[in-house]
Amino acid sequence: MKGESGKERIMESVSVLIPEEQVLQRVREMAAQITEDYAGEELKLICILKGSVFFTTELAKRINLPVKLDFMSVSSYGNEMESTGRVRIVKDLDESIRGEHVLVIEDIIDSGHTLSFLLEMLKSRQPASIELCTLLDKPSRRVVSVPVKYSGFEIPDEFVVGFGLDYAQRYRALPYIGVLSFDD
Repeated sequence: MKGESGKERIMESVSVLIPEEQVLQRVREMAAQITEDYAGEELKLICILKGSVFFTTELAKRINLPVKLDFMSVSSYGNEMESTGRVRIVKDLDESIRGEHVLVIEDIIDSGHTLSFLLEMLKSRQPASIELCTLLDKPSRRVVSVPVKYSGFEIPDEFVVGFGLDYAQRYRALPYIGVLSFDD
């Protein structure tokens, strides 16, 4: 298909991989496990921006504990479909995590480069404990091992969008997890 400029336009389409209700059911299950595991503690959730915002808010609403939130933004993708492998801190935490029980919330883990770097950096800030929670895990793409304590779904090696995940800042608001395809 040719666009107004006469260049070939590539059409994008999204097919549902994990329906909304299945995503929300898994979030409820994860929140229940986190509530049980941290019973009697206050928990600091570190939301990794921007992709984890939808997941973090849904999870936080269902954790039955005192919860504090902070945010970090790290980049290894830019507008590409694959990680560059170079991790850059775009926004650091607003508060100290020293002595806190910390749960890092990520939308997806594939190569592990970003989370490995981030976890080591955060451990150096002396939290009482630090664990990793992800909505989606793509172990077939793992290059660096990361200790994932809570994982929502293991998914195949597809480029996914929705529930916070994007492609070039689009598709975040889809209420489900979908596979992005390009049609010529």
